[in-house]
This record gives sequence, structure tokens and C-alpha cells, in this order.
Amino acid sequence: MKEEINPRFLRLKHIIGDYKASPPIQPIIPVAKSTWWDGVKKGKYPKPYKIGKNTTVWRSDEIQALVDDLCKNRVD
Repeated sequence: MKEEINPRFLRLKHIIGDYKASPPIQPIIPVAKSTWWDGVKKGKYPKPYKIGKNTTVWRSDEIQALVDDLCKNRVD
């Protein structure tokens, strides 16, 4: 029996979504691409990992921690 590998790597389209993909990819964090990169630059969002010449990824556990943190700031 194979164990699942955790954490996984996520590409940007899996984080912010890609409605042009077939089938469309729903966002985890619904922000624009420019907003995401600005947030990375300012330290609001996790830094990416460069795993290839044209391949940038984020760890799924770091994205989950970001979502958890954002949920703590919920406005009721």
C-alpha cells in the first residue's frame, strides 16, 4: 500500500484558480495574479519554490496555513 505524499506542490493556477482551463480550476484563494505576486513580494503570501526553469510551486501545507490564518481574521 502506497502512502500519500504530504505536503504536495501547488502551481499558481491551483491556488488562484484558472477559469480558462478545461475543466475550470476553482480558486483556493480568489485573488488576481498580480495581487498574488504583490503579496508574495510584500511577505503577505508564502514564498515560492523554483523547481525548474519554468516551474514555480508552493507547498500545500503553507497554503493551508495561509488559509487558516486568513480565516482567523473573519469579519462577522
